[in-house]
Formats: sequence, structure tokens, C-alpha cells
Amino acid sequence: MSAFLYGVVLQWKLDIRSKSLLITCYVVPLLFFAVMGGIFTSINPQAKYTLIQSMTVLGVSTGALIGLPPSLVEIYGSDIKKVYKANGVPLYLGMVSMFLSAFIHLLMMCAIICIIAPIAFDATLPASLPLHFSSLAVFIAVSLSIGSVLGLWVKNQAKLTMISQVIFLPSIMLSGIMFSTSLLPRFFEIVGKILPATWGYQLIVDDGFCFGNLWPLVAILLGAVILCVFLLRRLKSE
Repeated sequence: MSAFLYGVVLQWKLDIRSKSLLITCYVVPLLFFAVMGGIFTSINPQAKYTLIQSMTVLGVSTGALIGLPPSLVEIYGSDIKKVYKANGVPLYLGMVSMFLSAFIHLLMMCAIICIIAPIAFDATLPASLPLHFSSLAVFIAVSLSIGSVLGLWVKNQAKLTMISQVIFLPSIMLSGIMFSTSLLPRFFEIVGKILPATWGYQLIVDDGFCFGNLWPLVAILLGAVILCVFLLRRLKSE
């Protein structure tokens, strides 16, 4: 257990120095927040009531779908995997340590948005911060599980970038953070409900924490965990 915790802490320290993680988990989400926060609240003053939730969903999706998968490919698509095997290190350790490290970084990024938004854009804080961050933790875990599946499944960086974008862009456009999903054609509204960002956004808005919004995220998480176990076993047999 102590070795596992040491691995998680070490990975977290390494990620702090990672330029790719700095960009995807902090720079891009916070820069988008700084620019779009003013635009959203200027165009629609009512946006201040959901600005924190919208920018949070964007930041988490960016870090989980764009930032995490390439880091996993660096381990499981390279000779590092052989080093794990040679030294008797469980293959899942790399994924789990990166998962937990990214979870902490994304939670910190969301906390920064939560602190700055009311000051910079007069955004309304969630009615219950403990409930907000509890719901947020669920959404982050689900999003990172999808990113983990991508990182274990796709070994080519160029192909991974393309597939990540195919999931990331609909997650942003169809989740309701840019505009109400009621404005979407029926087909795109259905597609949006397949993605965790849609349910995550509904879960973290005020009065959104309910079984109807929670169970789709739990189902996606369980499905992603099963896929990760299968992919890790396939990697072990290679």
C-alpha cells in the first residue's frame, strides 16, 4: 500500500512539471474561462448563474479527454510497459496513478474557477459547495475513465488525437454549456445524452443532483472500468 501511495505522489509531482498537463488541465481551460466568461455574461446576463458549472465541464472535458490519453500512450505504447513487466510492477499502476494525479489537478482547476468567477464576472456560487464538489468528483472520475479507455485502446498518437477530438467537440457543443439542448435537433440531443459531459453538467447545476442524472454517469463509469480491465489484460498478454 505504501508503494502504491508513493507511486501516486510521485506521479503527481511529475505531472506538476509536465507541460502537456499544464496546458490541458490549467492553461487552456482557464484561458477559455477568462475569455468566454466575459462574453457569456455580456451576451446573456443570466449566464452568471451557470457560468461556474459551464466552465467546469469544459475544463474537466479538456483535461480528461485531451490531456490524459497521450500520457497513457507514453507508458503503454512504449518500452516503459516492458520495464513494468521486467520489474514485476502491475500494469494497472501507471493508469491508476495517472488517473488519481489528473483527478487532483482537475479538482484544483475547478476550485480556481469557483474562486475567480464571482470576483471577475459576478458569477453566482453553487447553492451548496459540498454538494457541488461531490457531484463534480463523480463527473471528473467518469470523464477520466473515458480518457483512460482511449489511452489504453489507441496506441498511435496521431490517431488518438483525432479520436479524442471526435469525442471532445460533441461533448462541448451538445452538453448544454454553450446553449440550451432544447435548441438542438432531436438527433443531436440524443447523441449528447450518450456523452458524460451532458449528464455531468445537469448533475452539478443547482438542484441537479438526483438519481436521474446520476445513474447514466455510474453506468458509463462501470462500462469504462470493465473496458480498462479488458484492455490491461490484453496489454499484459502482448
